[in-house]
Parts: sequence; C-alpha cells; structure tokens
Amino acid sequence: MRLLSSVLIAGVATALAASSAVGQRPDDQILPRSEALLKQGEEHLAAGRFVEADEALETALAVDPRNRAAYNALAKVAQREKLYGQSIRFTKKALALEPSDRDAIAIQGEAMVEMGALARAKENLAKLQKLCPTGCAQLAELNAAINRGPTVASAKPVVTPKSN
Repeated sequence: MRLLSSVLIAGVATALAASSAVGQRPDDQILPRSEALLKQGEEHLAAGRFVEADEALETALAVDPRNRAAYNALAKVAQREKLYGQSIRFTKKALALEPSDRDAIAIQGEAMVEMGALARAKENLAKLQKLCPTGCAQLAELNAAINRGPTVASAKPVVTPKSN
C-alpha cells in the first residue's frame, strides 16, 4: 500500500511538472498583439504624441510583460517628457529581462547624464564597450551624450539665499 501511494504521488508530480512547461513560450517570442501595439506606440512617439504613445506601450506590456522593446520605448517617451527617473525605472525593467540589452543600457545612460549622474553614465558606457568592442550605434550615442553633458533645459537652477 505504501509503495502504491508513493508511485501515485511521483506520477502526479511528474505529470504536473510536464504540463506546466508545455504552455510556456520562449523568452524571445513576444505575442504578435504586443508587437503591433509597440509599433503603434513608436509611431506616436515619432509624431510627438506622448500620451497616445504611452497608452499604446503600456497596453503592449499588459498584453506581454516580456516585451523589452516596449520598456525601452516607454523610457524614450519619459525622456522626451523630461521624466528621467521614470526613464531609468523602465530601462531597469528591460535590463531585468535581458542584462545585456544595449538599447536599455544606452537609454539609461542618457537619462543619467540628464540627471547629472555622469559617473553612473560612464559605468553604462563601459558596459557598452564590453558588449560591442568594435563599436555600435548605442555606444556612439551614449558617448556623445556624456561629452555633451546635461542639456540646459534639464539642468536644475541654482538657488542662492538672499542677503539682507
């Protein structure tokens, strides 16, 4: 009797483990609906319609939360709206899915530059140099952003106390 229950438990455990793996997709296979919404969001971003871009990209992530490109596009929307902290948060989510995502590293580095965190942006530059030793577009863009420094629009005004 003990042997029968042990065999039964082992069989059920094996069946459950096998059935849970059958329904899973590979990490690089994004749902087509999410891809379509990503494209739509990128079109809105290119046209400067940030609210519509944000809505389409958020929906793309609701459809498939593994869509790294949608996180990166949301980070770009946040940067265009000068929400650099939010941009960094979105790129962290993309990097959690794929730590060597060159786009996410570059976008994050550019947001860090705008926030004045040049040392951290240079760390991202070093990561990109390791990922593409012969050079890549992301490396060139981040290097240019670091050399340029924070834009005047994003620089925080210096407040001096009034003297009487």
